[in-house]
Amino acid sequence: MGEPRDSRQRLRDMIVDAARAQTVAAGWDGVRMGGVATAAGVSRQTVYNEFGNKAGLAEALARREVDRFVGDVRTALAAHGPDVRAGAYAAIAQTLAAAADNPLIKAILTSARGGSDELLPYLTTRAELVLTEATGALTDWAGTFLPSADPAALAFAADTIVRLVVSHIVLPRTPVDETAAALADLAVHLFTAAVTP
Repeated sequence: MGEPRDSRQRLRDMIVDAARAQTVAAGWDGVRMGGVATAAGVSRQTVYNEFGNKAGLAEALARREVDRFVGDVRTALAAHGPDVRAGAYAAIAQTLAAAADNPLIKAILTSARGGSDELLPYLTTRAELVLTEATGALTDWAGTFLPSADPAALAFAADTIVRLVVSHIVLPRTPVDETAAALADLAVHLFTAAVTP
């Protein structure tokens, strides 16, 4: 019974992979449903059946990027266990470096500068989701290792760090390692302040 669902998910993944590759290569404006179908090895009708239209495909592509981003944050945090500073540094540095080197993000920004910003609404509508999920990842991790922290203060600290990381992605000022070190120090300060005596 699980096979048809798994098979359908694999099909959707192949189509989104093809759309991502075309977006990186030509910008979102250059993506065509027929071209995505050909690259994925399926019919054009299959792409329409799965996603409805190009907007539905954009939604799926944006969702994939959000999931990938938050998954990477969780992995970086988990790799450092109870060492709050090391975990914060790893997650922040990885996020800043990945954002600077993400070919999809580069393609989206290039496409936006060129005129059409058809893909951007799907990413900006995901901005709140990215903030919420990334903050949740940070809160879950910090809460595990700081069990006596006030939940509201911990949530505020995590939200603040995530928003600062996003601002440094948009307008970087210093090299990634310097920014990550400064923000990791701030994370330690904010998380420590959230611990109730």
